[in-house]
Amino acid sequence: MSNKEENEQNKKEQTCPICFKQIPTVDIEVHANRCLFLHSDSSPQKQIPKRKRSPSPRLLSAGSKLKSPKKSPSLINKSRQLSALPGNKINPTNSQSDAPCNKKVNGEANTSRASTEMENNHAETNTVVKDFSFIVPLAKQAAPKHLDDFFGQNHVLGKNTILRSLLEKGEIPNMIIWGPPGCGKTSLAGVIHELCKSNSKKLKFASLCAANCGIKDVQNIVSAAKLESKFGRRTILFMDEVHRFNKKQQDIFLLHVERGDITLIGATTENPSFTINNALLSRCRVIVMEKLKDEDLLGILLRATENMGIEILDDEVDGSSNNIFGIAIKKSALRWLADVSDGDARIALSNLQLVLQHNTSETNKIVTVEDIQDGIKKSHLLYDRKGEEHYNVISAMHKSIRGSDPNAALYWTTRMIVSGEDPLFVARRMVRAASEDIGNADPNALQLAVSTMQGCQLLGMPESDVLLAQCAIYLARAPKSREADSALASAKQVINSCKGVQPSVPMHIRNAPTRLMKDLGYGKLAPGAKRSFMPA
Repeated sequence: MSNKEENEQNKKEQTCPICFKQIPTVDIEVHANRCLFLHSDSSPQKQIPKRKRSPSPRLLSAGSKLKSPKKSPSLINKSRQLSALPGNKINPTNSQSDAPCNKKVNGEANTSRASTEMENNHAETNTVVKDFSFIVPLAKQAAPKHLDDFFGQNHVLGKNTILRSLLEKGEIPNMIIWGPPGCGKTSLAGVIHELCKSNSKKLKFASLCAANCGIKDVQNIVSAAKLESKFGRRTILFMDEVHRFNKKQQDIFLLHVERGDITLIGATTENPSFTINNALLSRCRVIVMEKLKDEDLLGILLRATENMGIEILDDEVDGSSNNIFGIAIKKSALRWLADVSDGDARIALSNLQLVLQHNTSETNKIVTVEDIQDGIKKSHLLYDRKGEEHYNVISAMHKSIRGSDPNAALYWTTRMIVSGEDPLFVARRMVRAASEDIGNADPNALQLAVSTMQGCQLLGMPESDVLLAQCAIYLARAPKSREADSALASAKQVINSCKGVQPSVPMHIRNAPTRLMKDLGYGKLAPGAKRSFMPA
């Protein structure tokens, strides 16, 4: 085709079926699409409505009927107009004459599709896979919200106790909560926080951690508390890890606690007698918490498991995985987790979280003790080489030797070895015990203790552990005599109770290294005097 013929072909025009304008044949298709858009019911400024989603298969399984979406008249007109364009043909299957046939076919297809989806849904219910991503740690999720949900510490929060009665009345005293990690200090603060929320017109709760805040943060809370007090609201300040503040920093609380600007609740794992300012201790009540018992830990694990919708199976029931939807856990497995957590609820819940995350991919799974024993080992022992537990355990070993209990002496010695204690520290205490508690009743005990200390210096850990065990057993079984230690204490008492100048050394027991000292009578017994080695 020549250029002349192409130009004549481009000049040919055709009527647009939408706007009835004369448009070149080459541009008719582009113009028609643009014209459809401009002449739609919704204006260009309005947002095009979103396409409706088809009903969920779950609705089908529940018996709901599918309803085909109705086409708007504008869409029908558009489709007809497009079909009128050159080269487009109307699909005969969409004509009204075939509507009854299509309706019957579509009905049969929907019925078969619904039945298939119901079968798939039924199969899915037998293989439920729970999501245990734990964006929020399980220990945080399982924190109690009310006093009735609090496990353990019955000596402090049990029925008819002073602290529980005060908290139930909304009277929160100044207190220092002292206890090992995971015993419920922060959980108690969370319960008090909920009490403040329920009585927000009178109480306001603020929380800080001494590990990552300073004096300025405390001053800001105190300033806000003074403003709140003008409107009749008391501010409860929870200071976690309060022992991280040195005693000079702790002085910031003194004046404000005494004036009543804030109510202080401090939490610490260290002995307040050594780490808390004495003036602050006199203004606060010390609440001593203990390690949680295994029964309390088991109760915490059971409640956390039930809250997550996990089935708990009794040990007597031989559960079959075919009857379990998702994941289930044996009660004996939870009890084992409680036993290995060393009284720490946070460790117990963290171990349970690891178990659930490990079995997330499993379907219809029953978790038993055997499944978790290999993956989770015994928790670390509560032991601080510079804290109070350091001295508690060494004292227990010494008193076990004094009480002639070789089993207890070996246990506490092993407890320190496993916890990573310096073997020389243990050996030095054994040398002291050999002289203090055994003494001359068995002089070989002191020799063995000294040899043990020297052997620990030569060998080091872990080879020196058997030396310490041997010495602990020998000292515990040896005959006891505290004669030397008791006599030493009596001599100290005589010297300390002496009034005035201490008595001089008798002349006949003095050293006389020079001629002058001999002439003065040093080393000579006076005539008629009785020889005595005690002062006159």
